[in-house]
Amino acid sequence: MNLTDRQRKLLFVGLVVALAVVGVYLTIAAPDRDSSDSATPRTTPTTAASSGPTGPASPPPGISGAVAPSSFDIYRLLPFSQREFTTAADLAQRFVAAQGTYRFDEDPKVFTARLAALVTEQLRGEIERGATAPGILDERRSQQIVAEGTATLDRVRDIEDNSIIFLVTGKQQITKSGKQSTDSKQYAVTVARDGGSLKVYAFEPADAGQAGDTG
Repeated sequence: MNLTDRQRKLLFVGLVVALAVVGVYLTIAAPDRDSSDSATPRTTPTTAASSGPTGPASPPPGISGAVAPSSFDIYRLLPFSQREFTTAADLAQRFVAAQGTYRFDEDPKVFTARLAALVTEQLRGEIERGATAPGILDERRSQQIVAEGTATLDRVRDIEDNSIIFLVTGKQQITKSGKQSTDSKQYAVTVARDGGSLKVYAFEPADAGQAGDTG
């Protein structure tokens, strides 16, 4: 195709403008792309979170100023807030009272269901196996045993990042073969973080000892 001098000049000018536009675009777009890549963190696949107890969301706030008896806040040094501590103490007390309350004519599943909301899944399974043991059921039914439990919080045995161990005295009013009696036993009750809540993790007679932290 034959072009006139004027047409060749116009074509040349058009090519120059097009190349200039492309150059400007590449100059502007490249930093933006690099900036976007560097601002976005590269993630790698992670394993699922542990189903066991998790630590506190943040460390205790601590105390930086002078310690004064009139304003000293012990919870600033503990891995549990006052609300969590209260919840844990309530759980330990209610659990001991509930596990000491049963009837010979009650379905063991009903007994276990009363404790289900207070304990971890693992402990619930252990309680269910104990409540359905033939020897225990036979004894309660043959002697028509009825027990009503109450509990007293005694003291804190240990505090760890994930758990608190309370010493709790369980008291029972027992009717056995028509005769009434009382019984009292102290337990070490571990309340631990279980996902987003607090649950009774373990319990045993206080004189048997018990490990503290659970996670």
